[in-house]
Amino acid sequence: MNLDVIRTIWEDQRLATGVTIRAIQAIPADKVDARPVRDMRTAKELVSHLAATMKHVASGIPKGRIDDYTEAEKDPSVKTPEDLVRVMKDAWKAADAAVQGIVAAKAAAPIETPWNFSPPAWMCVQIIADEHYHHRGQLYAYLRAFGVEPPFMWSFENNAPEFQPKQHAPA
Repeated sequence: MNLDVIRTIWEDQRLATGVTIRAIQAIPADKVDARPVRDMRTAKELVSHLAATMKHVASGIPKGRIDDYTEAEKDPSVKTPEDLVRVMKDAWKAADAAVQGIVAAKAAAPIETPWNFSPPAWMCVQIIADEHYHHRGQLYAYLRAFGVEPPFMWSFENNAPEFQPKQHAPA
């Protein structure tokens, strides 16, 4: 794998994150701590995990090591959908800076993890994407359980400007 593959995966992640932020904005304020499925995370716990995974996996790539970040998922100041949006946007900014800083020579470098394997850097970027889509699917199920229609998953043009598709010059 090379840096171009990482950049392609990450561009898709940027678009998906914009849709996810819109889904987070749709969480009813009185449902942030609701547990719509027994024995699963609350909406707040789910979004906090999603954001922490993005931020800490990406930030671990330049260090060559991803530390256990489960405690980072617990922020008692997070109480509203707006707080969750802020957490996700902050996670995106940190993750984006880390991924944009990956150099070609490090794209295949092994990264130590708390998961008992050391994937190459490019796979860590793919892990972020896989984890993101998996948990966004859970969030969509939560929204439906709350009586809310989630945003169309490919409606990137409705994202905030920083998460919209880039305009490409004709070839």
